[in-house]
Amino acid sequence: MKKNKLVIDRLTALWALNESGLGGFLHVFNTPFTGLIVGGVAILLISLIAFYAENKWQAILKALIIVLIIKMAVSPYSPFGAYVAVSFQALFSAFLFSKFSWRGSLIAVIGFVTFLESALQKLLILTVVYGTGFWDAINIYGLWVQKKLNFISETTTTSFLITIYLIVYGACGILAGVFIKKIIRLIADKKDTDFYLNDAVYKTEEQKKKVSFRAKIIWVWLITVSIIVLAFSFFDHLFGWQKAIYILLRSFLILMLWYLVIGPLLLKMIRKYLNKKESRYKEDITNAMDLFPYFRKILAFTWQETKHLKGYKRFKFFIANSVFNCIHFKTSLE
Repeated sequence: MKKNKLVIDRLTALWALNESGLGGFLHVFNTPFTGLIVGGVAILLISLIAFYAENKWQAILKALIIVLIIKMAVSPYSPFGAYVAVSFQALFSAFLFSKFSWRGSLIAVIGFVTFLESALQKLLILTVVYGTGFWDAINIYGLWVQKKLNFISETTTTSFLITIYLIVYGACGILAGVFIKKIIRLIADKKDTDFYLNDAVYKTEEQKKKVSFRAKIIWVWLITVSIIVLAFSFFDHLFGWQKAIYILLRSFLILMLWYLVIGPLLLKMIRKYLNKKESRYKEDITNAMDLFPYFRKILAFTWQETKHLKGYKRFKFFIANSVFNCIHFKTSLE
């Protein structure tokens, strides 16, 4: 029982590190698929918490609160949508694991549903910010391409792209579930042995400087608006510049309203709730954050340890060995 609590505490700390974006995960997986990988790792850690916990709902809910408080402290500028995504992932997983017996097929369901939720959240944001004009612009490009290819389809470009987008995300969720099941089997099959880290040998690599979230938002907005303006000004004679300017102003006003009024208000409500819980979990939060420097070194060490493997095999054993080493990590004083 005591051992399971220690394992759950380590998994919670590792989940908090993953969500806060510090250390090894985002550094090692610096790819366009970082979001999918981080989401997949979160499902892995939540599933392992459920695997070791007796009261699965209570354990996952407690871990979620600790993760959100650490995320709030370490990444104070995280958008409201990030809190929604993490909470949905945890609460949906907790519901399934508490209602049904723990088995691998549940993980595939969790991956499918939570990945789809992430995709739909992105589509909803695009529609709210740019309105139907965004999808109109895509249809304009689609018709232009079809005319060039002498091919006209009754299916609109937007419906085709959205369908493909959701299918890809859903399929990735199922594949993530299957992959996570294999990782958990690898971890479970390992013999329990303490893992010690030699601080004198293994040094954490310097973290790469990352572009701030707000800077990324500005660039994404500028590129998206430019694409829309070009569509209506060059390819569409019905709306022309008037429609393009309307979308430009509309998106700008909505973003300003969200980031200056609505977003901060919602985040303030979340932080108010989490601040009330902080005193209750103060010791757990401190212990989790104290593990961060060690976990970053463990991730760097494990990445080097698996360098003799290639591709998928290296990725699989890196994830499994990293989690196993973090769970069984002991300091020289212990």
